[in-house]
Amino acid sequence: MILRTLKNKQRTQIKYIKTLLKTNKSTPFYRALTSCTLNCLNKESHHAISSIGIKNGVKTFSTKSYLSKSSETPFNKLTPEQQELLIEERAVDLVDVCIVGGGPAGLATAIKLKQLDAETQKLRVVVLEKASDFGGHSVSGVILEPKALKELFPEEANNNATGIPLPEHLVTKVQHEQLRYLLDSFGASIPVPEPPQMVNKGKNFIASLSQVTKYLSEKAEELGVETYPGISVSELIYDKSGEKVIGVATRDMGIGKNGEPKDSFERGMEFHARQVVLAEGCHGSLTKQAIKKFDLRSKCDQQSYGLGVKEVWEVSPEKFKKGFIAHTMGYPLTNDVYGGGFMYHFGENLVAVGLVVGLDYKNPYVSPYKEFQKMKQHSYYKSVLEGGKCIAYGARALNEGGFQAVPKLYFPGGLLVGASAGFMNVPKIKGTHTAIKSGMLAAEEIYKVISKLPQLKTEDEEVEEEVDNSAASEEVIYSLDNEPTITLTSYESAFKNSWIYKELYEVRNIRPSFNTGIGCYLGMCYSGLDALILKGRTPWTFHFHKGGDGKITKLAKEYSPINYPKPDGKISFDIATSVSRTGTYHAEDERCHLRVPDQDLQKHAEISYPKYKGIEQKFCPAGVYEYVEDPESPIGVKFQINSQNCIHCKTCDIKVPTQDINWEVPEGGDGPKYTIT
Repeated sequence: MILRTLKNKQRTQIKYIKTLLKTNKSTPFYRALTSCTLNCLNKESHHAISSIGIKNGVKTFSTKSYLSKSSETPFNKLTPEQQELLIEERAVDLVDVCIVGGGPAGLATAIKLKQLDAETQKLRVVVLEKASDFGGHSVSGVILEPKALKELFPEEANNNATGIPLPEHLVTKVQHEQLRYLLDSFGASIPVPEPPQMVNKGKNFIASLSQVTKYLSEKAEELGVETYPGISVSELIYDKSGEKVIGVATRDMGIGKNGEPKDSFERGMEFHARQVVLAEGCHGSLTKQAIKKFDLRSKCDQQSYGLGVKEVWEVSPEKFKKGFIAHTMGYPLTNDVYGGGFMYHFGENLVAVGLVVGLDYKNPYVSPYKEFQKMKQHSYYKSVLEGGKCIAYGARALNEGGFQAVPKLYFPGGLLVGASAGFMNVPKIKGTHTAIKSGMLAAEEIYKVISKLPQLKTEDEEVEEEVDNSAASEEVIYSLDNEPTITLTSYESAFKNSWIYKELYEVRNIRPSFNTGIGCYLGMCYSGLDALILKGRTPWTFHFHKGGDGKITKLAKEYSPINYPKPDGKISFDIATSVSRTGTYHAEDERCHLRVPDQDLQKHAEISYPKYKGIEQKFCPAGVYEYVEDPESPIGVKFQINSQNCIHCKTCDIKVPTQDINWEVPEGGDGPKYTIT
């Protein structure tokens, strides 16, 4: 029996887990997982966000984790006992399919696998999710196109009067829509004809992605999928040759900010699998490892990204128009910055408002967060929000590279699905439907191969078959070392024959058309021509810049600082206030998951600050990075990382021009606690 990790703060469950840990029937896997669960639940019992404090009635950031020089003890200077703890052999559990990431793509993969396995029930499918509960790290607009969900749940789709196989209370059908170009002068806006790809009226649905993800996790559990929230996965496990992925390892728990194991230390565990599915979302840490290890981008463009910043408001009933959506271009962004705003009326008096900014901007003084706050002051938005109440905030990087940036989708022992592969349709401003479909395609190809293999046995079953339990002195662990490598080239073929491929190919030139020297004006003209007339039927394909969004950034001396208006606390807010609405939590004494070389922050500052004048504190939508005046520093400032404020958007890993910040997974259950984003 495996105890599933649950997001629950009640003491009775913690007491129950402690009791289970004392039983002599638990396997190493059981002990490791339940210990991690206990650690997560204890974290969840904290009621305050430790990264945000109140001083004299003003919200302030905690800087307790600030270090200009690394205080982490190098491994070779740890005591022999500490070293032994950190390299202790991990407990191993064996599964057929291990899915890393419990978003729409990962859950669709799991659901489809168990649907295909309904008769035999022989496959063991596990989903590992780093958020404390499914949906806790999911943030999007979101407008759902129901096509993929109907394919995943055909019976429910036929019997559902709403037109989408989701509970009625989770979705609001789009009834009215507008596309506007906002002007700076007089708060004016100009109607713009909608390209056919952006038309949503009468066919698509407004929702909260975090709530939809939570629902999908429940559907997966009903089918027999093993779902484990609060589990951070930090490492790919390879076979002896180092050329085949055979599983993943979860992050060690209980390492202090000094790099030393604490009394609460728990070694991570390994899941060995016949197939590892990376469904981490945009710019996942394991996906980065796999892309680099297996050179999956050798035949495609470098991925380009955007940063989406979003709030959810309760507005006055007289200003609420259920089912109304709007997309805007222009103000507050300049002609050389790609992006646009949105406003969706859903549920009961709820309005989602947000801004997406392309991270290929060149000006290091641009702050996507402050551009968003500025946008809300435009009368088009302000007239709706005024008198309302902001109840939620979130931010997340998203893929914008489209067709040209889709990497090779498979590698020995695993594959990529959803946003890990970059299936976002940028002109549609949608990626959930393609993510779900990609998971279904992956599941179908995985099942064709794995269903023909012998059924896996658990450790206990192996012991019963091979030795007398009463005489057993050693544990018997089944190994996949002797099984042939599963390299699913057929998954890539399935993708190329699917509607995802056709959809992305048709719009492949629209987003990169904005990257010319003339900027967004030319991009709007070309994209209109392509969307309405050409429809992708051209002999040419535009490409993205080489080197990534970080490298495209120009020096600060080429620009003037941007003076953004101060927040008024009613329509626009400071970052501390916004982060307080995310429920973000990281332990005070936890090893920093935002890594720079040797964790030497001053060295990073000396390389970055003279050239880019603090770009880190401008692109981060959570106040994680700060430059503070310091007369003793040779550059006049010191750099600090407030890792406790991190909302896991991944922007730093993407946009920093020096490309020396590496976002790693923190302990399981850390980060934001989204519920309505």
